[in-house]
Amino acid sequence: MPIARDTGFPGSDAQDDFLRARRGRMLARLSSMLRLQAGDVDVMLSFDEVVEALGRVAERDLGVTTIEIDSIVGTVDRAKEFDRAFRPTSARVRVRFERIADAQRRGASMPPIDVYRVGDLHFVRDGHHRVAVARAQGRDTIDAHVVQVTTRLAVDASISSDALPLKSHERVFRERVPLPSAAAERIAVTDPLDYGSLAEGVEAWGFRLTQHEGERLDREQVALRWWREEYEPVVAILHEADLIGRRETETDAYLRLSSDRYRLMRTHEWTDEAIERVRRGR
Repeated sequence: MPIARDTGFPGSDAQDDFLRARRGRMLARLSSMLRLQAGDVDVMLSFDEVVEALGRVAERDLGVTTIEIDSIVGTVDRAKEFDRAFRPTSARVRVRFERIADAQRRGASMPPIDVYRVGDLHFVRDGHHRVAVARAQGRDTIDAHVVQVTTRLAVDASISSDALPLKSHERVFRERVPLPSAAAERIAVTDPLDYGSLAEGVEAWGFRLTQHEGERLDREQVALRWWREEYEPVVAILHEADLIGRRETETDAYLRLSSDRYRLMRTHEWTDEAIERVRRGR
C-alpha cells in the first residue's frame, strides 16, 4: 500500500487514508483474478470456523500486549466489511473509518482492540475499524487485549477458507488415530474425505490385530502398531517400486493401492504377488 501522506490537514488526510485503502482492495482483487487465484484468497477468516476445524482445547487471558498487525487475519463476527488485509470492501464503513483516522492523526489515544490468538494468528473481537485505519496509515503494531485459544491442530498464515474442511477432517482423523506428532505430520491426503477412509482402515487393521493376538489394544497402541508395522514399511515398498504418482501424496498412494490390492487379491496382506498384481493393475 502507498505510504500515507501527511499534509498537516488531518481531515483531508483521513479521507485519503480511506480512498487509498479502497484502491488497494480493488487492485488486490484484480491481481487475484489475473493470477487465477482461489476466490477466498483474501477473504477474512472466521474465528468460529477456524477453531471448529482445528478443535478447541482451552483458552487463557493474556491481558494487553502489542501485536503485529500482519498477524491479524480474521474476525469473530464481521467477515464482509473488510477483506483479509482489512481493506474496506465497500463505502459503508467510510464515515466511521475516516472519523477514527482523523482522531489518530490528531494524536488521540485509542483503547486496545480485543482479539483471540490461535497459534501466531489473531482474530478481531472488537476494533475492526481501528485495525483497518492502522493498516492504511502504515503502522506495524497495535495494542490488543489478547485471549489465547489452544487448538488440537496448528495453523499458519497461509490458511484459506477452502482449506478448513481439510483441517476439520484431519482433526477427526487424529482423534481416531492418535499418532505421535512426527508420524501424524507425514499423513497427508488430497481429498479431505480420505481422512475418514484412512481412519476406518486403521481401525479395521487394529481389529484384525486384536483378533490375531487375542489381546485388546487401545487407540494409541493400535495407531503406533499400524504406523510401524503397516504404514512405514508399505510406503517404503511403494517408493522403491515407484508406485507413487507425481500428483499424489504417499498417503494417497497407500490408500489407492490398498484398495487396488483388496479388489484384485481379496487380501489385506502385502505379499510380493499382491504388489506385482497392483503394479500391473490387474
